[in-house]
Amino acid sequence: MPILVNLDLVLLQKKVKSKDLAKAIGITETNLSLLKNNKAKGVRFSTLEAICDYLDCQPGELIGFERSGNQDK
Repeated sequence: MPILVNLDLVLLQKKVKSKDLAKAIGITETNLSLLKNNKAKGVRFSTLEAICDYLDCQPGELIGFERSGNQDK
């Protein structure tokens, strides 16, 4: 999947536990784990906003794009 979620790295850098983040932003630990492990099919902007607000980061720090293979533009 070309969209990468770097939430685990940001949590490590900010020294925040997944459990604490999930509780603070009002989502289940299971849903946060899906997002953290690149298993989520999508993320709501309101959730992304809450994560960025709590972790004091930008969306670009959490989400990246990796071009796959030899794709022509």
